[in-house]
Amino acid sequence: MKGMVDRQDSQGSFTYADYLTWPDDERWEIIDGVAYDMTPAPRPRHQELLVNLLLQIGNFLEGHPCMLYPAPFDVRIPDGDDTADSAISSVVQPDISVICDRHMIDDRGLLGAPDLAAEILSPSTAYKDQTVKLSLFERAGVREYWVVNPERKCVLVYLQPGGEGGFERATEYRAPEALPSAALGGLDVDLGRVFEE
Repeated sequence: MKGMVDRQDSQGSFTYADYLTWPDDERWEIIDGVAYDMTPAPRPRHQELLVNLLLQIGNFLEGHPCMLYPAPFDVRIPDGDDTADSAISSVVQPDISVICDRHMIDDRGLLGAPDLAAEILSPSTAYKDQTVKLSLFERAGVREYWVVNPERKCVLVYLQPGGEGGFERATEYRAPEALPSAALGGLDVDLGRVFEE
């Protein structure tokens, strides 16, 4: 078994097949073959914001065909058409994933890009979420990506109409504004309620 240092120092060599062999009590993401440690556990404020978002999105999706999954939920993003475990070099666990094509969901999570992904920034993951993961989601065709900033009480929304062509310039929404979702037409998230303390 590879040690933690070996994984952290990876230069793009890990796949989903490797990931499946790692201990269940450790949380990792792999992006373009590089392993990222997901510890420590999120802070209480992170979890409060997550619950507030999940409640609003979940209520909106009642009776809707799209599915809502909070982390930990594996999102496997193939590099091309090869979907073998040993060929997938990116597996991430967004704080929130919304998937409207249920055929992409299997007993191990999602194989492909979610329609909407959201990350709540934490000190240990903020850089990765705003750069490396942003780039991965753009390449994968994620239609809408939210970067939630607890300190500034705002959300940066990246849109990719049609799931291709690259993200448009981010739009910032601040509490107490409503955040309208393009991927989930009709959803307006009340950021005042999300960021309430």
